[in-house]
Amino acid sequence: MKKVRVVFEQASLPDEIEVIIRASDNDGQARAIAERIAPTPDATLTGIDDAGNICVINIKDVVSVSMLGKKANIITEDDRYTVRTPLQEIENKLLNLRFVRISRYEIVNLDKIKKYDFTLAGTLRLELVGGMETWASRRNISAIRKKLTGKE
Repeated sequence: MKKVRVVFEQASLPDEIEVIIRASDNDGQARAIAERIAPTPDATLTGIDDAGNICVINIKDVVSVSMLGKKANIITEDDRYTVRTPLQEIENKLLNLRFVRISRYEIVNLDKIKKYDFTLAGTLRLELVGGMETWASRRNISAIRKKLTGKE
């Protein structure tokens, strides 16, 4: 891990914060820092709970999103929600956040991964919060590894 130096300067505009990150080209650590501090304009998803109620879900609470037929299942630590939205559309909303597609049918929150194991056979097992377990498809392992290690 590289040394990180933080410098604070008083800005002339009272209602604006400007963050500049200087790093070598293609630096994964710098990109990971930028992703963490980037503002999220719409940090919610809308889903339907088991009782049929429409609920607003904070993206930070989402553990994974997976497709089952034509419905997306949004799973949090506390509940499950469904929505009739294509996974690609949900993925676009989560773009630049701490989420990664692990298969054709599933996206997971990197902050909700407790443990991951790369097996000798070339597969990836992910243990998520709440005791959930999932497997990544082989074709996505390279992108997942880059996201997990911050080396993009």
